[in-house]
Amino acid sequence: MEKPTTKLPEFQYPPVIETVLGVQFEPLPKFNISHLGLYWHRIRERYPDSDIQPPLGSVTEAFGSDSKRAPSFGIEFVQAPDVRCWFIAPQKTELIQVQRDRFIVNWRKVAGDEVYPRYSWFKPRFVDEWSRFKQFLHDEGLGDPVVNQAEVTYVNHFDMGKEWKSFGDLPKVLSVWRGEGSQSFLPAPEFVQINNRYELPDQSGRLHVLLQPGIRRRDAKELLQLTLTARGKPKPSDLDGVLKFFDLGHEWIVNGFTDLTTSEMHKLWRKSL
Repeated sequence: MEKPTTKLPEFQYPPVIETVLGVQFEPLPKFNISHLGLYWHRIRERYPDSDIQPPLGSVTEAFGSDSKRAPSFGIEFVQAPDVRCWFIAPQKTELIQVQRDRFIVNWRKVAGDEVYPRYSWFKPRFVDEWSRFKQFLHDEGLGDPVVNQAEVTYVNHFDMGKEWKSFGDLPKVLSVWRGEGSQSFLPAPEFVQINNRYELPDQSGRLHVLLQPGIRRRDAKELLQLTLTARGKPKPSDLDGVLKFFDLGHEWIVNGFTDLTTSEMHKLWRKSL
């Protein structure tokens, strides 16, 4: 796996609204809903609120003969009901997500004026919380999680009226979108969605890029959501391997985002480097 570069592009006002660092591991056979409550008891002083969500399906980046297909999604049949639990910090911007085969740390905008805290702050947060979670598993006799995938995700919002006014403005936002027909017959599109993927070095994983329109819940504002996810199997599967994959994934997300967007947008977001 290639080492990330030391200098990456930076934006003074990045359109990031959510970041994710997470791991998927082999399902813990003894882990059940009661352990979510026991774990919450340990962290409740720092994460006083909780919420129940449907579990995430397992996802594995396949290569070789399966490389042309989409990532595989596993379905498991369990005797006890399976859930995913959010544990939410008082300011609502930080949360932890846990299920029997996932551990995820999030940062997100809630009011809309929060300042993105940067990767250099976010990665140590994951290390701290993951270490606490592994200690909990050890204390409860639930085993040591065997990580099989690591994931870095950045979600960006391009607001209508700021970055764009109509889908015809997409060439001003995205360098990969021309929106022009060979005969200039078609008008500006009514709806646009982009779904690309790129292979990471040494088949260590993939970068997934998804652009789709949406309506923001908090203010009903129309927007374009650009989600970049780097996912793959860390080698080795210990914490050091996970962090190396996070660094590689972060590098590809930052450079990929810069490559996918235009210099006009870079000026708007105050790009440096």
